[in-house]
Amino acid sequence: MALTLKASNGFVSRIRALFKLQRFSHAIVDGGLQPQFYRDMGSDSNSIPEQCQIDMSKWKKLDSRTFGITRSMISSPSWVVLKVLQREGFEAYLVGGCVRDLILNKTPKDFDVITTAKLKQIKKRFHRAQIVGRRFPICRVHVKGSVIEVSSFETVAKHGEEKEKVSFSQMPSGCDESDFNRWRNCMHRDFTINSLFFDPFVNKIYDYANGMKDLRSLKLRTLIPAQLSFKEDCARMLRGLRIAARLDLSFSRETETAIRSLASSVKSLDKSRIMLELNYMLSYGSAKPSLCLLWRFNLLDILLPFHGAYLAQQATEPSAQHSMMFMKLFFNLDKLVTCDRPCDCNLWVGLLAFHMALVNKPQDASVVWTLSSVLYHGKWTEGVKFARKHALAPISFSPEILVECDSKSNEELAERVSELASLVQDCVISSTKTGDLSASMSDYPDYPCTGLVFVQKRMAERVAHIFNVLVNDIESYEEGRESPEIDYYLLGKGDLRETRFVLGKVIMDTMSSGLVQMGTEVLEEKNQLHMSYNEQKPEALEQDCHPILYEVVKHLVVAKEDKKRSLSSFNPELQQERGKKQKFVDIEFDPLEQEIAKEKQKEKNNKHQEIPKKQEMAENEQHQEMAKKHLKMVEMENLQKSAKRQHKVAKNGHLPQQKLARKHNEQHKLEAVTQKPSRPSLSSLFK
Repeated sequence: MALTLKASNGFVSRIRALFKLQRFSHAIVDGGLQPQFYRDMGSDSNSIPEQCQIDMSKWKKLDSRTFGITRSMISSPSWVVLKVLQREGFEAYLVGGCVRDLILNKTPKDFDVITTAKLKQIKKRFHRAQIVGRRFPICRVHVKGSVIEVSSFETVAKHGEEKEKVSFSQMPSGCDESDFNRWRNCMHRDFTINSLFFDPFVNKIYDYANGMKDLRSLKLRTLIPAQLSFKEDCARMLRGLRIAARLDLSFSRETETAIRSLASSVKSLDKSRIMLELNYMLSYGSAKPSLCLLWRFNLLDILLPFHGAYLAQQATEPSAQHSMMFMKLFFNLDKLVTCDRPCDCNLWVGLLAFHMALVNKPQDASVVWTLSSVLYHGKWTEGVKFARKHALAPISFSPEILVECDSKSNEELAERVSELASLVQDCVISSTKTGDLSASMSDYPDYPCTGLVFVQKRMAERVAHIFNVLVNDIESYEEGRESPEIDYYLLGKGDLRETRFVLGKVIMDTMSSGLVQMGTEVLEEKNQLHMSYNEQKPEALEQDCHPILYEVVKHLVVAKEDKKRSLSSFNPELQQERGKKQKFVDIEFDPLEQEIAKEKQKEKNNKHQEIPKKQEMAENEQHQEMAKKHLKMVEMENLQKSAKRQHKVAKNGHLPQQKLARKHNEQHKLEAVTQKPSRPSLSSLFK
């Protein structure tokens, strides 16, 4: 028996070693590297690659200015963190999705920093910073109202050594320590397009895994075999779908196969992690394509089984092909939120519950128009007036919207709207209970319910509170608002009034997109109304459209133009960038073309360089001053702490270490320091 167990353990160890070798080998080959292993796998149960010859010829160092990346595109808090770390003698880079988005001329959701400093060294140099995470800890640095996540090369190096034993002793000749650090770190990232490093101090982008090649071809590919990658962290599947939805990427065959085969593993994720990933999908302007991909890979049946069953049933009915209200709700949400102006999760949770309520109990168009209009206008009287004006035209949504049979009095409308609002609240609460969720699937016996719930009770109560104003004494409801513009700060914070306003607008836009004129859909797959939103003016529409449709489109065109004006006033530079075509230029990255591109860029910039250069100098000085301020404050605090510690020890004797640390934390407060303008030399800035 002992011999059998020993043999079994040896076999398991070899299998594990084989997977380690496969993971490491795939990472190197996919990165354009050529590994050569000289050790026999059978000679040791813990066999791992000891020698590998790395082909560095395919490593790329690119000029970020070739892609139009300027320093002003990097957030100010990120610059402060980068400057502080660099001034202290550490290397610091932007890494991951923010580099990818900057190359594609898109606004990054956030900026992640990686540095050669250790986590404790990072924390020591900032006033508000905490280390979080167990498996892959990071330091969250609070700067100017933003949170910058800073990771350390040391963290990934330690984790990697446990798996592959890749050390500096294997560093090939001609490869410096910085390159080796970056290469080793990138091999532990999820996708090739997220493995890029950007050093803004020298305008260099580093690519060690053919990330630029996949970015040019808009391909999503894992760095290690997809099956191993998703087994290692199944949340990567959700992250991959979100990235693909936002950037319109295609999947490698291996990645697509792995997602399909491992989709059910997402049920093992923590509820908070599922909510986090879904919020990234639905709150940042790519909700509809994200839902389409979730449905395509059978993940919607797991995460949102009710809506997955609804879509599956709708797909089998030709008459419903053009009227999927569910998708149009999130299509209209995507038009209002962006990556840098997201909504809170209570908005999309409310939309899911609203749609579920309509499917469970379809409503007359006038009831839905009134509910959405009252939420939008913030007043019962104005909401009813608007709804009566626009509820006459038929709506093509089935089964959610019923054919209007007769007109309703204000009292009857109030009763029906309150009933619908109460149904929505019930659907919100049911999303927190496995039993209620399973009961809601009774109309879809052919579609299984996983019973997975991820909406927390506290969140459900907040979402239900959105509709309270429509349940209790609705006819006296008069909240009102001073401006028709969306306050994106309040929306992102989950403010209930702002959420009601945007929720009402999304539903009204959706109802408008389903209008039918004389038996024919006005939009023809949404195209006509979409064109009306973006190109036509109300004056031109007045001549060609049905009077009722004209009023709706006019209202929406004005709202669309208001949004454009608000975007422009919010950030002129960002609006100018968005006005350009977001097109990725295919560039062959050999040295000659690099130099040609540099010269052309210089010639182009020389004509318009004076004002931007002054602005950049001013920004650079500001960031340098902020960095100096942080360092001065840290130095002052250290001196104060040292003096107080010596005084207390002399007075009271030795203090317990834990008590002393607690006192230090209590004394750690922000102090104002006078800023002295100074601009360091280029030699001190650029290494």
